[in-house]
Amino acid sequence: MMSAASKYDIFQAIADPTRRKMLRLLADDEMPVTVISNHFPMSRTAVSKHLRILSESNLVSVEKVGREKRYKLQAEALLELKQWLSFYEQFWDNKMTKLKYIVEHDESETVQIQDVNKKS
Repeated sequence: MMSAASKYDIFQAIADPTRRKMLRLLADDEMPVTVISNHFPMSRTAVSKHLRILSESNLVSVEKVGREKRYKLQAEALLELKQWLSFYEQFWDNKMTKLKYIVEHDESETVQIQDVNKKS
């Protein structure tokens, strides 16, 4: 039995670009490791290791169907990530508001300069 301390958290799981690609692949449909492996230039063993990490972080579920294991995205697990990121949206929103102001301010100055040039 695996201890809770050895499980991966969602941030560790999504830190790897291969695992992020796997999540995107599994967003469309559940798949066995053989099908998932066809999408990556690595051994089936390496793919299985990535899938185990995704499973231990609760990002994918595993269901045994006959002789194969099928992996499926557990999108609700991404809620933890969304909640964590939502705090930082305030900083992005501030920057977007400032950028909008700068762009609009620059546009109004450009229009005023053009108006002055037309009058001369």
